[in-house]
Parts: sequence; structure tokens; C-alpha cells
Amino acid sequence: QLVYPHDFRLTEKEKTSICYLSFPDSYSGGLGDTQFSFRLRQAGGSRSSPFQDDGRYNREAPLTLQREAAHYFGYVYFRQVKDSSMRRGYFQKSLVLVSRLPYVNLFQCLLQLIAPEYFDKLEPCLEAVCNEIDQWPPPVPGQTLNLPVMGVVIQVRIPSRVDKPGSSPVKQCNQENLLPAPLVLPSVHELDLFRCFQPVLIHIQMLWELMLLGEPMVVMAPSPTVSSEMVLALTSCLAPLRYCCDFRPYFTIHDSEFKEYTTRTQAPPNIVVGVTNPFFIKTLQHWPHILRVGELRMSGDLPKQVKVKKLAKLKTLDTKPGIYTSYKTFLHKDKTLIKRLLKGIQRKRPSEVQSALLRRHLLELTQSFIIPLEHYMASLMPLQRAITPWKNPPQIRPFCQEDFMKSLEHAGPQLTCVLKGDWLGLYRRFFKSPNFDGWFRQRHREMTQKLEALHLEAICEADIVAWMKDKSEVEIVDLVLKLREKLVRARCQHLPVKEETLQRVGLYIDTIIGSLPEDLQTVLHH
Repeated sequence: QLVYPHDFRLTEKEKTSICYLSFPDSYSGGLGDTQFSFRLRQAGGSRSSPFQDDGRYNREAPLTLQREAAHYFGYVYFRQVKDSSMRRGYFQKSLVLVSRLPYVNLFQCLLQLIAPEYFDKLEPCLEAVCNEIDQWPPPVPGQTLNLPVMGVVIQVRIPSRVDKPGSSPVKQCNQENLLPAPLVLPSVHELDLFRCFQPVLIHIQMLWELMLLGEPMVVMAPSPTVSSEMVLALTSCLAPLRYCCDFRPYFTIHDSEFKEYTTRTQAPPNIVVGVTNPFFIKTLQHWPHILRVGELRMSGDLPKQVKVKKLAKLKTLDTKPGIYTSYKTFLHKDKTLIKRLLKGIQRKRPSEVQSALLRRHLLELTQSFIIPLEHYMASLMPLQRAITPWKNPPQIRPFCQEDFMKSLEHAGPQLTCVLKGDWLGLYRRFFKSPNFDGWFRQRHREMTQKLEALHLEAICEADIVAWMKDKSEVEIVDLVLKLREKLVRARCQHLPVKEETLQRVGLYIDTIIGSLPEDLQTVLHH
């Protein structure tokens, strides 16, 4: 019905997809308000974002919170109430917030404030809200922001890449004594993991492995709320490692990718997809891992844990909750985690304390797995003394899987993790996954930039006048051009180089040009 701001351009295909994704597609007898989220592939490649950002946000934000280039997130507030004046006997409407940022808590909190007002007052309400949001500061990693909207101030800290993983969010100091007191969100994005994983706590190890390996997985849930929370919880459980596969927190049969995912002529793609329509039980039967969950209920006891079952059992529409898979885990189960969570339930610990336990366990597991890879990768970096000013910087040595495997004997995950099992087998499978590819490319890019930065520093330390003594004009001009190119690249790529280093290289270039005949000086200055 309405897109606000009016100048936000969406293709017809995107509009249609958003419309289908913003309504529950299975029969929901439930009345009232529900919230859920989805993720949508952008039609026709990436378009420039309306926000001016030179990439600084993505350089400083944790990898898991980067702004998406080719996908949108949709955050939905859906209302269904009986209304005899409507043709169907119900009022059904959704307000959807579309963003490239995965700030699920912030945006759902925002919708809780805006949507009820919008259903009441319609467009004027959105206009007022958008005018307020226009005044918000940009999200700068590491900063605590105060965001005023509709008489409330939401206070939230934007995480930064330099935050220590697993540290609790910095207690927010309230310099300006804000009145009314702000609505403080503990995190922009972290879900209540304990609540989301309630029915599968004893299988957390298996689910972590399936995510790590980028295995295709379907989450079948009774509602978009449960499906989207479970998918987001699953993809977040590898942090600080980035989950590099595709994921759809909520997916309907009207989606343009429906055919692509349901075809039996090729293997299912590396994706976690959340669905609610029972029709999917039939069309996605050939997928290797299917997690079927019921409604999430927070109760005083450990909720009924689903069982692992054979895929062949997944036939009927009234399929029982369970993990339908033939996957055998590489690592043994961690009994201590379950015992600690059970103790927490008996002692009536708050859900956020249980979630922190769970998040810490998953973080330690991911770190135990990734630290040996980080160590091995660091050993491929050329020695600093091999970087000389007048030669191109040396290459990073190639990643050899067998060498890495050998390094595990004395520096493997067993140093930091008590879990026994086939770690080597897990690494071998990981090497074939998009998550390894994404991790490796990111690290390789960072190391290449580091080498470039070290090379620029070496040039700064060198005695340029001595080098020029026995060089021809051609060689000197060639050096000027190369140094200029390096300087441009350092600024464009925002290499980790001190500003004074860049300025010194600029002075070097001027010094060299000054030593050349005037006709050459004129050409080079142009």
C-alpha cells in the first residue's frame, strides 16, 4: 500500500516478494500481534546504498554485523484482529522495516513502538517517525547511540571488530542525564539463545557442526516467529566466525527461489531455510537435514528435547518434532554443558544468564576450532626482513591442507578444548565448505594489506638519495609512478598505515621529481 520514504526504489519483483514474506503463509488461528524477520535476495545485482559510507562501517564492524551488499533484511510486525467490517472478517496488516543491517533487536524494538501507532494513525505517523530517524547519527562501531523516536530514547551500543569476543556488552554510561530515562537495549542483534534452542539443547553440538560445515538445512516451524528466530540463532552460533552461506529466516512457496530450492535434479544449496507451510514437508523431503520444532514455550523445566530420527520417517503432514538426518557428529557430546543448563533451570536462573552460558560454550568451541587455522595462516606470512624497499613485497605462501594437518599434532584444538572426537575429519569436511572459503579470503586479504603497509614503511625508512645516485631517468620516473600508485591504493583501500607514513612517501615523490630535468618535472606534475 505504501513505501516510506517515497523515493526508496524497489523493483516490482522485490515488492511482490516483500508482500508475500510479510504475512504468515500457514493457517494461523492466532489473533493479535506477531513479529518475525526475513532475508531477501536483491533483484538485479547490487545497487548503491542511499547512505554515504566509504566502507568504514564494514571495516570496523564485526564480520557478522556487516552491511549486506546483495540482500535486504525485512523486520515484520503483523496484526490480525477480528473485524466484521472487513470482507474476510479480519483486519490483517503488516508494517515492514527494510534494512541492510542485521540489527534484529533494535529494529524489532523500533517496530513495537511504531506499528501500533501506525495501524491507528496511518501515513502521518510514518512521516513523523521518518523525520526523527533522519536525524539519527550513523551507526559507528564502538559508539553508544541515543536514538529518539516517538517520545522514547532507545539507547544501544554498536559492536566493533576490536571488542573482545565473549566479553559482556560494555555497561552503558549515561553522560547526559536523559529524561525520560532511555530504553536501554543490551544488544543490537543478540537473540535469547537459550529460549530459541529450548527443544534442541542436547543436540547443540550437532547443530554447531552442521552450521560450521555449511550443510543444507530446513527448519520447519509452526510460525514465522519461531522459524526466523531459530534460523538466526543457528547462523549466529559460529560467532566470531562469519557464517558465509545463504540463509532465509522465513521462506514461502511464492518466493522466486522456490523452484531453485525444491528441484531434485541437483543437490540442495548450502543454505538454512525456515518454513512454516506443511506443503514443504513434501517438497523438501530430499534435503539432508530437517529440523522440525513446535511452539517455543518457556517453562520451569527442561522442555521436551527432540530426537534425532531417520529421514525416511519424514512422510506425513503431522510429522513429530525432531532432527531428521543421518549425520554422524565428528565430536563427542559435551555432557557438562547440559548439566550446567539443567542446574540453571532447577535454580530458576534468568534466561539471559542461561543464554550467556550457551553463547560462551559455542564461542569457546568455535575458537578452539579456528585458532589452529589462524596460527597456521600466520606462519605463511613472509618474514619482515624479506621486505625490502625497492622490490615488490614477497608473496604469502600457499595454504597447504596437509601441512596444516601435520601442525595439529602439537598445536591442535586439544590444547584448548576438552572435547574428544575426530577433529581431523571435521577440518577435512570444513575445507570443502563455503565457510572455509569465506574465512580464507578474508584472512588473505588482510595479510596482503598488511604486507603492502609494511612495504610502505620500509620505503619510508630507506635512503632514497643514495638509491638515485646510479639510476637512469627511466628508472627514476618508473619509481615515481609506482610510488604514486601505491599511495593511491593505500588511501583507497584504507590500508593499516599511519598517516605520517603516507605523508612521508608523498614528500619522497616530490623530492625525486625535484631532482629531474624541468621538462620531465612538468610532465610528472601533470
